[in-house]
Formats: sequence, structure tokens, C-alpha cells
Amino acid sequence: MKLSKDLSAFSARLGHDFTTPDLLIRALTHSSLSSDTRPDNQRLEFLGDRVLGLVMAEAVLAHDPAAKEGTLAPRFNALVRKEACADVARDIDIGSVLKIGKSEMSTGGRRKTALLGDAMEAVIAAVYLDAGYDAARGVVLRLWGDRVAAVEADARDAKTALQEWAQARGQTPPAYTEVARTGPDHAPVFTVEARLQSGETEKARASSKRQAEQAAAAALLDRVQA
Repeated sequence: MKLSKDLSAFSARLGHDFTTPDLLIRALTHSSLSSDTRPDNQRLEFLGDRVLGLVMAEAVLAHDPAAKEGTLAPRFNALVRKEACADVARDIDIGSVLKIGKSEMSTGGRRKTALLGDAMEAVIAAVYLDAGYDAARGVVLRLWGDRVAAVEADARDAKTALQEWAQARGQTPPAYTEVARTGPDHAPVFTVEARLQSGETEKARASSKRQAEQAAAAALLDRVQA
């Protein structure tokens, strides 16, 4: 099978010329459009997550040979979590070639972090099955690029860091409350308040509740550590 023009362009952005184009098509097919003759990308996502994990484990070890496991683990987690995969997916515009059903299309599926992250992992698996580990490793390292070197020495997410700050001072874990939701159903904006037991609060807005919680936690942590 020959790739369509848009998939050929995507393959070029990805940096891999597929010997078996069907692998790429499957990697980009969401379950909302799957059928008995058109399998979705969930199995590839499962495999791609493991391939990405191995590549990133090697990368963080190589980047800092003296780092201990307690430092390496949060760096690794920051590089492989769904948000990081979705950011890379946006860099190469996976959203424009995702094969999704009308229901997902109507709710902004091409922009959803979960769908983009899953597709990125599936594409990594497709490269791995098409050409082996070295090819997949090369694609991942090129696409993640400076992210490996730039990942914070302490790459804990903001909610974890704020919780540890609070517990170290004898406080209960921070509370997060959704105080507003605006915008249409396909593109909501959440406003979340983070509150410490001691009374300090900060609010943040984002396109997902999780991102809003993280942003509010980061703002509150900056405030109490200032």
C-alpha cells in the first residue's frame, strides 16, 4: 500500500520512511474509527510506551552518569508522561493526520492531549516494528531533542512538589477545587484553586482539569517559596 500525500508528508516530518505503510495507518487510527477490518492503535500504543521507556531510560542515564536513581526517576517520568508525548506529537502535527470518528471530531479530538499522546506512542511502536529498535531509538531521540538535556534536575510535577512541601511542614495534602468551567464542550477551560491547610491559595486556568491543577500548584509553590 502506498501512503497518501498527507501521510507521506507526515512520514517525512517523523523522519522515517515506512517499508510497511499499514503500520503507520494503524498507529494513527483511533478506536472511534476502528472496525473489524480497520484495527485501532491501542496495541501499538502499549508497545510504543515500552519502547519509549527504554529509549528514555538509556538517555537519562547517558546524559548524567553520576545521577542516582532518586534523581533519574523523576527526570524519566517527565520525559515519558502523556503530556510530554502530546507535546512532541504537536511538534510534528500528528493531529492533522489522526484518523478519528465523528464523535471525537466534534469534541476536538485532534487537539486532545490523551489522543495525541497515545498516537505518538503508537507511531513509535510502528517504527519499531517496521525497522527495529535502532530506528525507533533514532526517531525518539531526534524528536525529543533538547528535552532530555533541559529536563529539570528535580523534575517532580508541581502537585507532588507542593504536597511534599506541605507534608514537610506538618500540613495535610493540598486541596484542589474546580471553581469554574467555561467555553464550549469541545474546548472547555477549567479554573482550579489549589489551597494549603495554612490558608494560602492560588488559581489557574487550562484546557484540562489536570493541567489547571498543575498550574495552580506551581503558582502556589512559587508563592510560598518566595
